[in-house]
Amino acid sequence: MTQQFSTEWGGKTLTIETGKLAGQASGACTVRYGDTVVLATAVMSDNIREGIDFFPLIVDFEEKLYAAGKIKGSRFIKREGRPSDEAILTGRLVDRGMRPLFDDTLRNEVQLIMDALSFDGENDPDVLSIIAASCALNMSDIPWNGPIGGIRVGQIDGEWVINPSYEARLKSTLDLMISGTPEKIMMIEAGANQVSEETFLEALVFAQKHLRPVMELINEVRQKAGVPKRILKQDVDADPETSAADENEVVSKTRAYLAEKVSEVMFAKPLMTKADRKGAFTTLKTGLEEMFNKENIGKDRRKAAFTMFKKIVEEFITEKIIKDGRRLDGRALTEIRPLTSEVAVLPRTHGSGLFSRGETQVLSVATLGSPGMEQTLEGIEGDSKKRYMHHYNFPPFSVGETGPMRGPGRREIGHGALAEKALVPVLPSKEEFPYTVRVVSEVLSSNGSSSMGSTCGSTLALMDAGVPIKAPVAGIAMGLASDKNGDWKVITDLQDLEDGPGGMDFKIAGTETGITAIQMDTKTLGLTPDILKQTFNQARDARLQILKVMASAIGEVRRELSQYAPRIIAFKIPIDKIREVIGPGGKIINGIIAETGVQIDIEQDGMVSVTSVNAEGLDKAVQMIKDIIRTVEPGEIFEGTVVRIEDFGAFVQVLPNQDGLVHVSEMDWERVRHPSDLVKLGDKVKVIVREIDEKGRINLSMRQLKPQPEGWTPPPPMPRGPGGFGGPRRGPNGPGGRGGRPRY
Repeated sequence: MTQQFSTEWGGKTLTIETGKLAGQASGACTVRYGDTVVLATAVMSDNIREGIDFFPLIVDFEEKLYAAGKIKGSRFIKREGRPSDEAILTGRLVDRGMRPLFDDTLRNEVQLIMDALSFDGENDPDVLSIIAASCALNMSDIPWNGPIGGIRVGQIDGEWVINPSYEARLKSTLDLMISGTPEKIMMIEAGANQVSEETFLEALVFAQKHLRPVMELINEVRQKAGVPKRILKQDVDADPETSAADENEVVSKTRAYLAEKVSEVMFAKPLMTKADRKGAFTTLKTGLEEMFNKENIGKDRRKAAFTMFKKIVEEFITEKIIKDGRRLDGRALTEIRPLTSEVAVLPRTHGSGLFSRGETQVLSVATLGSPGMEQTLEGIEGDSKKRYMHHYNFPPFSVGETGPMRGPGRREIGHGALAEKALVPVLPSKEEFPYTVRVVSEVLSSNGSSSMGSTCGSTLALMDAGVPIKAPVAGIAMGLASDKNGDWKVITDLQDLEDGPGGMDFKIAGTETGITAIQMDTKTLGLTPDILKQTFNQARDARLQILKVMASAIGEVRRELSQYAPRIIAFKIPIDKIREVIGPGGKIINGIIAETGVQIDIEQDGMVSVTSVNAEGLDKAVQMIKDIIRTVEPGEIFEGTVVRIEDFGAFVQVLPNQDGLVHVSEMDWERVRHPSDLVKLGDKVKVIVREIDEKGRINLSMRQLKPQPEGWTPPPPMPRGPGGFGGPRRGPNGPGGRGGRPRY
């Protein structure tokens, strides 16, 4: 039975509809806001997936061009292909809020799919995807500790705005998205124009307050259209000796053993490296196996213990952090690992930066290109261009492992997008710096927040490349140690085993002035305002410390570009002259490119960008274009080329596509019987512009640039010949042709 549920939210109607579409899914609903509609489906498999030690959750956002009334631009492929980066990022956005609310011991596959069915160009499907996924899960039989809501908040002219339109977001000082409840926050994704921590805290409070109507609507759907939650089948071991009670007993023995040994093995001395911590972890595991052997606990019975082993160790590490303020490597809770920064590490690149924080090491390389190298994006939100791109690579050797080298995965795309978002607010405008800029961050070693390392490395590379950024940007990952009793401690510069149950990964990037990007996800049931405030304060202190180290490597943007970077000269031409520069079928512009070796980009507003690594070719091309569009003025002097000869004079090209006539009487102070007596095709001659007549024709003179002979008097008119004015006939009827009056 189809049912609709609506509420007023942010000045518009939010509508959830159930029972009409996707009836065989465990849970399904559509969410409509304006004319944007998203369908979410939730399905859980009946069987447990054997042999895995993680919860198999799959979250996908499907972006279909028909939603916006578009057909794919490719001539040969009209079907949507692999997900766009935007679609992947939306899927990750939903995943990060939903995942912590599942029981992490669940091993049944759960899949969430959000389909954008209709898009109105105003209301973003990202927020609707969070709401729809939450509602579909909440009304289904899938065990889940939700629901949560999603909201986007902007600040325009000092006023908070709920779910601003695309146009309004361009005027906003920040773009904040959260998922959570009015009490706790599960996920944060934000970009900002150097906004203060205090303003962000205000934005989070405002966002949570306006989640209430969404939560009430989702709960109403559950009450009227939901089904009872499924009782999961337990994974009963085939060994008849094994029972739930026996498993609990073995786990209890494991917990008792680790309670005694964790402090001894992992906190006796600082474990400075990842290898040290891995070795200590292995020592604990080996000791546990020896204990099981002594007590004759067989392989099947110890299975549950080893499944819980890592989680129990992390719980004890968390306990040490909360109670004693002790970390595995001996650092204080607010202390950052050793930092190093370096620039110009590669000889032929346009800019490079090497940033290290502890064992996390990132090499970022900046490349400058012409405006024509901008990336064209095609999606339901419309076609657009991107002039700054950040790409992030995470090879297996960075964590000491082997693995296939394929294209970027969802994690790589997400981390790259975060570092890109952090730098966008400080980039110069296209008018200030017309280059297309690409930065690639190569993670060479990873142990804690390589995405924030990429942000720092990108700043170094951009400054080394001479990109005039407004301010350096640094980033830090903040962690959390919390327990079931509500005790917690925020930790600065998160790494490996510190990210256990009750933890968070809270990444904050920004300048000395304020925040430019945030990404947060958690392993808790949500973060409280007190935790958020403490995190912001510690993160700011850490960010300022990192910025100082970066400044020691490069204090300001280089004033000169690399000698290997292309140079760009940009200028505007009248819009009505664009066609003249391009020429029929691109003949003129392609001729300039072929002759000078440059790249030329012309925008619809008349902005011309000429790019080349060759200074001589660059200057020549710019002059050729300016010559095409310039207006010839009387009195100007040119060295032109003779392009045509007639009986009455010679035509001389003074500028590209602009010829003028040197009448035979203006070629010399002495009488010239025929122009070919003085010039030949292709000759270079010096001419002055006598006048531009009423029809726009250019009349030139050669003789006015020559000294006038002493005592010169105008020659008498040539006698009329048999053929008329101008002397004897020529050619068939005389030496000059058909005779008669010369043709002007």
